[in-house]
Amino acid sequence: MFDDQTQPRIRLEADAVLELLAAPPERLTFVHAVAQDLENAQNPIAWRAARVADWLATVPRAEAKTEDLARRTQELMTLGLRNFDAFHVACAEFANADVFATTDDRLLDFGKRHAGLLGVRVIDVVTLAREVVQ
Repeated sequence: MFDDQTQPRIRLEADAVLELLAAPPERLTFVHAVAQDLENAQNPIAWRAARVADWLATVPRAEAKTEDLARRTQELMTLGLRNFDAFHVACAEFANADVFATTDDRLLDFGKRHAGLLGVRVIDVVTLAREVVQ
């Protein structure tokens, strides 16, 4: 949504995100976790961060014990995930999310390779939109 829409892949992903945001609640429920707050706080573009923060405030927040989240994040890092990606996936697991949607190719590849070790399905936003909208 905020990225360069002239690139076809980015446009397709942005459209998928818009479809997901517009999905009725009986088809899709979003979860808000501390990882999103921390990532959004690092956004250098204030108006974007404010829009995301406003939206996150409307989404139910999942909580997890800090020690448990840190332990699981470390476990995921030993499997090869980068620290912040590991933190995001751990948050999704503790939120009991069915899916973790991303546009990050490395994270998607990790999710495929380690699907049996994860408590959440890692999926790209376009595939998730196809599943939800149909």
